[in-house]
Amino acid sequence: MFALQFAVLSATGGIQVEEKKMKNDAVVIVSVVILIGLFSMQHFGTDKVSWLFAPIVFVWFILIGVLGAVNISKYDQSVLKAFNPIYVYRYFKRGKTSWASLGGIMLSITGTEALFADLSYFPVQAIQIAFTVVVFPCLLLQYTGQAAYIAQNKDHVSHAFYFSLPDSVLWPSFIVATAAAIVASQATISMTYSIIKQALALGCFPRVRIIHTSKKYLGQIYSPDINWILLVFCIAVTAGFKNQSQIANAYGTAVIMVMLVTTFLMIPIMLLVWRSHWTLVILFTVLSLFVEIPYFTAVVRKIDQGGWVPLVFAVAFLIIMYVWHYGTLKRYEFEMHSKVSMAWILGLGPSLGLVRVPGVGLVYTELASGVPHIFSHFITNLPAIHSTLVFVCVKYLPVYTVPLDERFLVKRIGPKNFHMFRCVARYGYKDIHKKDDDFEQMLFDSLMLFVRLESMMEEYTDSDEYSTRETNLSGSANPRINGISAGSNMDLSYTSHDSIIQVQSPNYTGNSQAVSPGQLYHTVGDEIAFLNACRDAGVVHILGNTVIRARRDSGFIKKIAINYLYAFLRKICRENSAIFNVPHESLLNVGQVFYV
Repeated sequence: MFALQFAVLSATGGIQVEEKKMKNDAVVIVSVVILIGLFSMQHFGTDKVSWLFAPIVFVWFILIGVLGAVNISKYDQSVLKAFNPIYVYRYFKRGKTSWASLGGIMLSITGTEALFADLSYFPVQAIQIAFTVVVFPCLLLQYTGQAAYIAQNKDHVSHAFYFSLPDSVLWPSFIVATAAAIVASQATISMTYSIIKQALALGCFPRVRIIHTSKKYLGQIYSPDINWILLVFCIAVTAGFKNQSQIANAYGTAVIMVMLVTTFLMIPIMLLVWRSHWTLVILFTVLSLFVEIPYFTAVVRKIDQGGWVPLVFAVAFLIIMYVWHYGTLKRYEFEMHSKVSMAWILGLGPSLGLVRVPGVGLVYTELASGVPHIFSHFITNLPAIHSTLVFVCVKYLPVYTVPLDERFLVKRIGPKNFHMFRCVARYGYKDIHKKDDDFEQMLFDSLMLFVRLESMMEEYTDSDEYSTRETNLSGSANPRINGISAGSNMDLSYTSHDSIIQVQSPNYTGNSQAVSPGQLYHTVGDEIAFLNACRDAGVVHILGNTVIRARRDSGFIKKIAINYLYAFLRKICRENSAIFNVPHESLLNVGQVFYV
């Protein structure tokens, strides 16, 4: 966030060099307009405009490299002595003033952290070559050239880059600088999307919408929620500070904190993941801290001059991420402990101890195996359930798209007269699961095809056992093409003895049924006709909504975190119905409250 503001303000600050009467407020307004335009274009994706990035950045680096070389030869060639390490010692020999200046020097290395975000967009070798051959040499020339210019023009320290430009190239350079700032800001925005996506994968951030904008690169993403939140923060900080030096202090504080945290996190990675020798770990830590601690101590002095802002943001996001992770973890533990065994479900008999009413119930679950706890909660408190049940699990795979003929994996749960199925719907990251994409129609076509293929398979076996069969469904009726598996990797196999056991629900003792789910079909046509009749009776999408609350004997902080903050985050984040794109007119939300 601070990188965006600093880059844009630095570029637009050149206006004041030419228009000296222009006030700082006008520069802030121009910067805000650029930020709004930049964030408004994010939904197009970087692959739509990335063809502009390379020429802009290349022209920018050539410009600053040539300008730096010209300034060195024109003003003061003695600045090249700065590459002699002895001058580092002489510089710090001056005492506290030299040490305090490290806070400003820190800004010369900011932005390097964005290189890691580029790994999702470019190969490692491309980044290494570009940085070594183009970026680093041109930056050295520019900084050295600015030093040569300032040595002869000590009153032009502010905006030295623009002051050193010839009048004939000032405005073209301003345009290139602004375009380069936009490109640099784009890298930072993309890095933010990547970090949020990783936090989502770890369960450390509330659910937000993630859109993949590229067919070729999985890492090129866009989050509209994060995009507009980031824009609001950027405008607020830009308009609030109105001072480039304060934003620079905030930026420097954020970067050095990131470097320190990265160094300390590298220690367990080197020990536990890379299995590096302890001497190498100590050497890495000592060398890193030798560089970072002086910068950190210099930046700390400027916390009251704008450096407090990133600390406030860091603490706020840390609290949000910790509370969300804690609440999600507790909810997951409850769901796993409350998960119903398949043996208990099948032990209830074909009617599940309930009235099986006409219709189809699509029970959504994140579990690819087993029965979600919300289903047991449902049948325990209600005396009826649909005559056909399908446990639907929607999975997004790390591939561009999943062909329609490979989208659904279907298997039967228990004997045929239970009329229970499991369906895994698989989507690629560019597949959009819409409400109007005939999801129900495709799912039922898959069920019908499964029933037909299952019947074909039974013709080739004499086994009396009921087995869970899995098929990779497509439009072809060839069993080999559709990849039918007579077994199941879930190791669920039930004998005909299971269908004899009848256990009634605790809340219902009747045995009247609107349909007869316990009957066995002699032909595949009978079962297909039964499924069609159930569908005509109506389809209901059943979603679980587990609500957690803090126990009465919990501490004050825990009650605030769970009952208010976590509840608020769950309220504003994307609902499961939005994730699964369930039509609201046929949605049944089953809620359950538990205390932690």
